[in-house]
Amino acid sequence: MPKMKTHKGIKKRFKITARGKMRYKHPGHGHLMDSKNAKRKRRLRGPAVITGVYAEKLKLALGG
Repeated sequence: MPKMKTHKGIKKRFKITARGKMRYKHPGHGHLMDSKNAKRKRRLRGPAVITGVYAEKLKLALGG
């Protein structure tokens, strides 16, 4: 059976933490920030974490 290929889009956007959680940057915080209110910008500021079943599926897409 051939090796599983890494999903390059997921590799660029997600990072696996030491505890096995998936960390990523909130979407919508790159540009066009004038039209977004302060509360929304604060919520988008820090990294977000995915745990559970969805994190496991992302790890499989990363090749392991």
